[in-house]
Amino acid sequence: MTTSKGGASLKLVLTVLFLGVLMGALDIAIVGPALPALRGWFEVDDRAGAWIFTIYVFMNLLGAPLMSKLSDRYGRRPAYMLAVGLFALGSAVAAAAPSFLVLLIGRALQGIGAGGIFPVASAVVGDSFPPERKGFALGMIGAVFGLAFIIGPILGALLLTISWHWIFLVNLPVAIVVVILGWNVLPATGASKPLPFDVLGMITLALLLGGLTVGASNLDAKNLLDSLATPLVWPFLLMAVAATPAFWWAEGRAADPLIRRTLISTRQLGLANGLSIGAGLGEGVIVFLPSLAVVAYGVSVSTASYMTLPVVLAMAVGSPLAGRMLDKVGPRLVIIVGTLLLTAGLLLLGLLGAQLWAFYAASILIGLGLASLLGAPIRYIMLNDAPPEDRTAAQGAVTVFTGVGQLLSGALVGAVAASGGGGVSGYTLAYLVSGVACFLLLFLALGLRSRTADEVPVARATAATH
Repeated sequence: MTTSKGGASLKLVLTVLFLGVLMGALDIAIVGPALPALRGWFEVDDRAGAWIFTIYVFMNLLGAPLMSKLSDRYGRRPAYMLAVGLFALGSAVAAAAPSFLVLLIGRALQGIGAGGIFPVASAVVGDSFPPERKGFALGMIGAVFGLAFIIGPILGALLLTISWHWIFLVNLPVAIVVVILGWNVLPATGASKPLPFDVLGMITLALLLGGLTVGASNLDAKNLLDSLATPLVWPFLLMAVAATPAFWWAEGRAADPLIRRTLISTRQLGLANGLSIGAGLGEGVIVFLPSLAVVAYGVSVSTASYMTLPVVLAMAVGSPLAGRMLDKVGPRLVIIVGTLLLTAGLLLLGLLGAQLWAFYAASILIGLGLASLLGAPIRYIMLNDAPPEDRTAAQGAVTVFTGVGQLLSGALVGAVAASGGGGVSGYTLAYLVSGVACFLLLFLALGLRSRTADEVPVARATAATH
């Protein structure tokens, strides 16, 4: 049986990582159906209720680089245990919340913990798995998100028949299993002599991401220009803009930067981060598929939600397949193919979105395209090109840039749809514009470095064993 550098079975290591990521991914899919029950229980309106997601998204984005840096400084195992532990603590706080404020505190703890789970898990793959198995392992972890969005709404609906408290309590036994197994099998690699923590970088990044999260979340896609002038939008977006150069300056002077400049500025890693933003934009357009189905085919909202299953299934199936291809042909070709598939799906919706067959065909293409962009391929590049001491920080950067793309996508797609008059014509126009924008990602993908000479023997060895 293949073992990791620490002697543990690679299957057991992958199981621990899989369970942790699944726990975090399920939370997003489970909490969604529970929002009406949560708003009713705590007697808050829709605007206040939106903070149940907003605070989670913000802390998730902030938690990714923070937990990643802790992983590189103190080791993968303690960082992963801390991330899972914070998520479990947040789940317990949310379940026992006597007030809406305490619920938001629990969601914040969940978000910061979940932000570290996937980046640290990806770094563990880089530390523990041989080169010919890294793509497969990353693909299996990436498939968790597709699986979560299949079973999450069903599980959430079942738990709600008991009580909304159980959508949070269900995380606790899983977290206990992950902590017990993880402490025994995960590697504890990390910096032996940590340098002073980058406090200024943490503050400026928090201002940047906080401003972007609040500002983008309060944009009205149907009335974009007017909403930009509202007090919940322009001051926060201005804060994000002002904090960006401040963060860049802070990272240039820090002894141990939160996100080292070279993880952004070097060609290969810079292209990968740009593709992460594009992948986040592509992922964000899925949110509008049910709206298109309602106006185009006259189905109910609940039926429209089920009509998005082809996207989720395609992602669940495509992620491990993309991971296997990474080990054989390298990330450049996988990302190029994924970009073409995503572009084709979006353009098909833009041109023929009013026809049901095109809706389902495009959904499959979009799912397969996202499976080849999100998760494994870009994280594979980061594992190979980032230095070991910044391996998890590089994974955290992917999470941040993908999240930025997701935050921007809702406002952009919604604005284009509204400018097109809404209805079928508006949404098809939005997907057409998104398809053209996605096509531009192809030029970033073409700029990626081809597989290096020392990776070719690994690819041949991998191909020979399959």
